[in-house]
Amino acid sequence: MSDIDAEVLLRAYAYGVFPMAESRDDPELYWIDPEARGILPLDAFHVPKRLKRTIRQQPFEIRIDTAFREVMLGCAEAAPNRDGTWINERIVGLYCELHERGRAHSVECWQKGKLAGGLYGVSLGAAFFGESMFSRITDASKVALVYLVARLIRGGYMLLDTQFVTSHLKQFGAIEISRDKYRVRLAEATSAQGDFYSLPEDAPPDEVLQSVTQMS
Repeated sequence: MSDIDAEVLLRAYAYGVFPMAESRDDPELYWIDPEARGILPLDAFHVPKRLKRTIRQQPFEIRIDTAFREVMLGCAEAAPNRDGTWINERIVGLYCELHERGRAHSVECWQKGKLAGGLYGVSLGAAFFGESMFSRITDASKVALVYLVARLIRGGYMLLDTQFVTSHLKQFGAIEISRDKYRVRLAEATSAQGDFYSLPEDAPPDEVLQSVTQMS
């Protein structure tokens, strides 16, 4: 797929497919269209009690879109529970271009001036496609996810696509739905408009937690 660019990528997301590489060192990209699609229902999002306590302790400074490329590179790093990643140089370049166009965003957890973890994804209409997350300090990616969901709920988003369901995401309420059901939800969400910046970066923890629990 040498002809893929940011516009092609956005059209693909609107149709329900997304690109991945076999490995970080593989320059090729492949379109993925799973029969079962992972989503995190925004009206049934669950925050574990221990994580609520962590969020109230405010171990991280939350920033939005200040280090998008660095978050991507963090997601591409090898970790104790994963040897490799599907994020190659082409993926980084394409999504950084989407970010420059205001179509991709990062939620970042900082501690003592260093990036502790975060996540990134693509925003299209009232749909958000979560791409990847990482932690260098315990719970950083989980905290970022809670702040993302609060932002999406506040901004009127209708769909949070996780692509696949992992044990990490199941604790928050992630489920699988069929490709056909997913495309119905996708069409509804992309025909509406969400506001990613509806929640202030410095929103207090209780406001964030209230936002993610008021619909569940």
